[in-house]
Amino acid sequence: MSKSTDKGLSKADRQKKKFGFMTEFQQRLEEYPNLLVVDADNVASNQMQQIRKVLRGKAVVNMGKNTLMKRAMTDYKENKDGKWNNKENVEKVWPLYDLLKGNVGVIFTKEPLSEIRDIIEKNKVGAPARQGAISPVRVVVPAGNTGQEPTKTSFFQALNIQTRITRGFVEITTDFLLLEPGQKVGQSEAVLLQMLGIMPFSYGLKIQHVYENGAFYAPAVLDIKEEDLLAKIQEGINEVAALSLAVGLPNEASIPHQVANAMKSLLALSAATEYSFPEAEELKGYLADPSKFAVAAAVPEAKKEEAKPAAVVEEEEESEEEMGFGGLF
Repeated sequence: MSKSTDKGLSKADRQKKKFGFMTEFQQRLEEYPNLLVVDADNVASNQMQQIRKVLRGKAVVNMGKNTLMKRAMTDYKENKDGKWNNKENVEKVWPLYDLLKGNVGVIFTKEPLSEIRDIIEKNKVGAPARQGAISPVRVVVPAGNTGQEPTKTSFFQALNIQTRITRGFVEITTDFLLLEPGQKVGQSEAVLLQMLGIMPFSYGLKIQHVYENGAFYAPAVLDIKEEDLLAKIQEGINEVAALSLAVGLPNEASIPHQVANAMKSLLALSAATEYSFPEAEELKGYLADPSKFAVAAAVPEAKKEEAKPAAVVEEEEESEEEMGFGGLF
């Protein structure tokens, strides 16, 4: 999507429009704690309008000239007239200045960024492969009937695509890898995909950078779930505990394991000697009478049986007299 222009406006109107844009941009920097830097290449104006529509009430899409956005940021940082209050936010958001390169825009929001990301991803549209475009994905032409007449066989052969004639139409016998990511689309590839009605590319806003509560990070972080974070934290705790146990350096992660290991050593010592303490009595009882092991194992099974729901007993239908109709029927 190309940046908007000011053609047809007078110089005074252009200046007024620029000043209004900069003021709005600064207000959003002041107000919103979260933002997304998005790439708008290949996004048509109609598609952009649709994205603005679905984000209404949740986020504000800010598309404009990079020079204006940078100038707005500079004025926001200098704050010469003292109208901006969020001074701490200025330093945190300042890296945005260097990210305003190319055909980019800024989406401001107070909503969870993962929610805004999902809305953006849903609003991508299919697009044909035009000659000279760079393929962003792997394009495979599937095997099957192409619906093309036998006269097109030579065209498929020129691309080294294996075909056969089935019921008067050209059929591709095996899947064919046509384009790799980063490969330029040639004339033959573009014609083939158009002939088969395949639109292999999808275009929409592409998230490049994420800013949330004072920190910039990669968009991949939005895919991390709370369960993943907890698993990583637990993994780190386990590694700290293992290292601490290996070097004999107690800390909060290793102390529970050290206490448990000490108890195991005391129980083993008690089992091998006549020395005893309350926690070891049960162990000694099992060692003295191994049949208790079988009894202990049977208890959980009995509890399972008790937990089973009682069988439903169907009651016999009551007679009319038992139901109290007094022989009326």
